[in-house]
Amino acid sequence: MNPLVPQRSREGTLVHVVETLLDKGLVLNADIMVSVAGVELLGIRIRAALASFETAARYGLEFPAGTDTETLAWRRTRELKETCPSCGKQSPIDQLLDEYCPWCGWKSARAVAAQQASGAALPPERAATQKGGRAIKAPPNDG
Repeated sequence: MNPLVPQRSREGTLVHVVETLLDKGLVLNADIMVSVAGVELLGIRIRAALASFETAARYGLEFPAGTDTETLAWRRTRELKETCPSCGKQSPIDQLLDEYCPWCGWKSARAVAAQQASGAALPPERAATQKGGRAIKAPPNDG
């Protein structure tokens, strides 16, 4: 297979495109001039940004006056996050490494070692075991 030949991937869905746009961001700059016989009648400058608030804050984009950046939602955007190796969703890095992934229940080696050292067990709905790097939910206790 030639790496320079364009390939079509079936993974590119609309959801994936929107998620990538919000994660990476998109900025549009436009200058529109309306002239008649060489005389400029109207000039418009447009700058539009499409990004999640988290991405915009990370790149230092300005927000409208009066935006309260001390709310819980804004504080969450400043939390360090990491991608879960099992499900691929982002979670706070402390929770992911020290406890478990809130999305799929995956536990890091650090969390498993800490749990074994303390002898504590999670409830069955939160418990997960690792096998081949993937999280497997613990079976319900029918006993």
